[in-house]
Amino acid sequence: MDHNTVSVKVALNAWQTNIDRCTKLINGLSDDQLLKEIAPGKNRGVYLIGHLAAIHDVIPEILGLGRRANPILQPTFIDAPDKTIDKIPSVSELRQVWTSVHERLKNEFLKMTPEAWFVRHESMSDADFEKDPTRNKLAVLVNRTNHLSYHYGQLILLK
Repeated sequence: MDHNTVSVKVALNAWQTNIDRCTKLINGLSDDQLLKEIAPGKNRGVYLIGHLAAIHDVIPEILGLGRRANPILQPTFIDAPDKTIDKIPSVSELRQVWTSVHERLKNEFLKMTPEAWFVRHESMSDADFEKDPTRNKLAVLVNRTNHLSYHYGQLILLK
């Protein structure tokens, strides 16, 4: 295996491990637990699930794999802080979105060659990529994996 293939495999394994761990946690928590704040005055678990699902739903657009499936999530879970939007999807609806978003990503990632991960992502220009080729599609995956891991650490406090 060449270095690019190994690097991509390591990153994809880390991503999937974190997705599986977070999915297990989310599915193991009751709706009531997920409606509670992580800490007094902080985000609720339901908001973090919606936030992560919304951020992950954008990944296909950033990687040039197609449009997001749930653009309706952005105003509530990306653009606004928790508890500022009166009506949000139910925990049940967000669990379904979580599953569909991650199934899609898993399938899309399987189609990508190792080389495809080392090209410019769609959120930057060719000129910027030429200046800094480390800002590639693989970097997006690593960044999103770190983001997921951070919020997993918050969600675990709901147990």
